[in-house]
Amino acid sequence: MTPVCPFVKASRPDDGSSRKPGECPEKHAAEHEGGGKANKESVGASATVSPKCPFGYDSQTFKLGPHSCMICQALLFDCSKCVPCSHVYCKVCISRFKDCPLCGADIERIEADTDLQSVVDRFVDGHARIKRSHVDMDKEGKVGENKKVIYEDVSLERGAFLVQQAMRAFRAQNVESARSRLSLCAEDIRGQIEIAGNTSELCSQLGAVLGMLGDCCRSMGNAGSAVTYFEESVEFLSKLPAADLEIMHTLSVSLNKIGDLKYYDGDLEAARSYYIRSLNVRRDAIKHHPSVSSQTLDVAVSLAKVADVDRTIGKEDAAMDRFREAIKLLESLTLKPEEAGLEQRRLSVLEFLNNQLAEKQSG
Repeated sequence: MTPVCPFVKASRPDDGSSRKPGECPEKHAAEHEGGGKANKESVGASATVSPKCPFGYDSQTFKLGPHSCMICQALLFDCSKCVPCSHVYCKVCISRFKDCPLCGADIERIEADTDLQSVVDRFVDGHARIKRSHVDMDKEGKVGENKKVIYEDVSLERGAFLVQQAMRAFRAQNVESARSRLSLCAEDIRGQIEIAGNTSELCSQLGAVLGMLGDCCRSMGNAGSAVTYFEESVEFLSKLPAADLEIMHTLSVSLNKIGDLKYYDGDLEAARSYYIRSLNVRRDAIKHHPSVSSQTLDVAVSLAKVADVDRTIGKEDAAMDRFREAIKLLESLTLKPEEAGLEQRRLSVLEFLNNQLAEKQSG
């Protein structure tokens, strides 16, 4: 049995220890952490392997490494090699080019690089999956019965790494890559929920990841799958305390996205139902956080969405009342100096609302 990290024996850029060849790395980890005799003795019973990646990847800093695509700047997905220059990119990314972005050579054809993809997949499994591996090792760092090595990973940290990679890929329109990374993250969080139960942290993580998976499906034109993911996101986020502002915002956004998909599909009553639910979530958020200006803006947007559907289905008076309520909220909203970035959004929404009333009056 080998450690879960396939690169655990590689040297780390920040490893300044004077470890001798063949010497157990956990010994030095214990000495650096505590520096005392007690730690040296306790390492015989257990040891901890640092979660740091030997190539410098983590969820906190931006890093382009040997497993990154230079186009989307995420980990390689569906590795493809340019012929004749042999530079490697994600298949989706390089398919948009006729010349190699790195060297400028004409691309005669693109070939799958399954060997490198296998390395990347092993890298993901060792560094980005949310799991804790426990293996018994002997004094030489090999598998044995006397020592338990605990991989010092944290669910949120490893999940954050996958989400970071997915977001880079999504921004570069490599949606399949983003969806793949997010699916792994969701799978791992579900596994943690089976063990630990529906904790606030895990439900929050899963709800957010499912919402991003919904965005991927919507971007790919798969409205049915998008709705499924958004609804599951709502299910998990609804289990969390209403006092958490970020969670309630994510919940209301997921509800609005379902409403949008129903609206475009022509199911106006269903769309209105989801918009109303989102509006209620945002009203509750204001009760808990009355001084947060962004919440007032969110309520105004939700009012506009409900009003738009009301007018479409013939409820003109109800629509106008909601438009006026939203305008009143925004006109009375006073932004703090540090909230200057919200002013453009406030004016944009206010302009839309006033235009709706103007159309009614001119009609």
